[in-house]
Amino acid sequence: MKCVLLLTLLYGVLGVPVEDEALQEFVAGNHKFTAAVYKELSKKQQGNFIVSPLSAEVVLALTNEAARGETATELTTGLSLPSTKEKTQKAIKSLLPKLKRSEEHLKLLSANKIYTDKSLKLEDDFKTIASTIYDSGVESVNFANKEKSSATVNDWVEDKTNHKIKNLIKPNDIQDNTKAILVNALYFSGKWTSPFEDYTTNKKKFFKTKDDSVDVETMSQTEYFNYYENPTLNAKFLELPYKGADIQMVIVLPNEKEGLNSVEQNIEHLLAPQPFKQERVDVQLPRFTIETEIKFVPILKSLGINRLFDNADLTGMSSNFKDLYVSDVIQKAFINVTESGTEAAAATAVLVNKIDSVGPIYEDKPVLFHADHPYLYLIKSNGVILFAGRFTRP
Repeated sequence: MKCVLLLTLLYGVLGVPVEDEALQEFVAGNHKFTAAVYKELSKKQQGNFIVSPLSAEVVLALTNEAARGETATELTTGLSLPSTKEKTQKAIKSLLPKLKRSEEHLKLLSANKIYTDKSLKLEDDFKTIASTIYDSGVESVNFANKEKSSATVNDWVEDKTNHKIKNLIKPNDIQDNTKAILVNALYFSGKWTSPFEDYTTNKKKFFKTKDDSVDVETMSQTEYFNYYENPTLNAKFLELPYKGADIQMVIVLPNEKEGLNSVEQNIEHLLAPQPFKQERVDVQLPRFTIETEIKFVPILKSLGINRLFDNADLTGMSSNFKDLYVSDVIQKAFINVTESGTEAAAATAVLVNKIDSVGPIYEDKPVLFHADHPYLYLIKSNGVILFAGRFTRP
């Protein structure tokens, strides 16, 4: 039978207390997993993309609560989760409440849901962990009615992501052996601390390559931002903060117009904290909207997660269906960057089947950060990477 686990995420605010060892271990793993996912995705995905490794990480961590033996070991290692399930639970329990805020300039909504087929009974321990650690509700549906059950899940996902993630699950994704769908949803919308004025936006050239350019609507402003040029990576780093929260977009702009591929080879170093300084920066940044659908199974297999998809031990999930395995992991992600701020969302579906058989530096002249060629971007909060992606062409 098939169990679908969905995660919908939009970047949000994460507080990471230094004393929280489990959460610090989770954050370190989040960096490692993000680097691995980005590296694999950049090999397969042409052009622009947006991905939320954290979205996949959380929903697969929930899956791991039901895993036993080698299946659990592969998930823990491949996802770079904390060393024990107890530590993972502590980190998740600390993390998720920080993903719920609603303020004038920032909206961050988080919710979890488990949909089970009417024939499946969840193990009590798994149900308790899902409820108390992952704050997940449970709803029984009839997966034999594929249209209605997929619509039920999709409506919930769409509602929790402000209608940005639509049709995550198709009716034909639900097979005769589908038994459950687990969903985690997060939504974020934030305003820039220093917004771009609409009247400064105009068409400027964006160089897809050094010899091929296209005109694109480009936002402009000159203001004090955290900025650093890394000579080793041959790239500039700019941090654009959002109002009301410790959350930023970090843009990594290669010095060379065709330098993105080279920069991406050092993705682990790009994710590390940079020694930013407050500088007066002349910023030019294209407006952009990116939507991406990602098949995660090949990525996860490249990270050594194999048993989950064949000969899995997920005996901790259900008391009456013990022969479950994951058939697919799908993510849809969305980001929209405008003069006023950013809106982003992601949704990850994991399909599980039953086997049949410093202060400002005042300078007269600002440094230039003109994003007129392909670049990489991150959404971060207190060191946690929520989204990563690249913009290569309008």
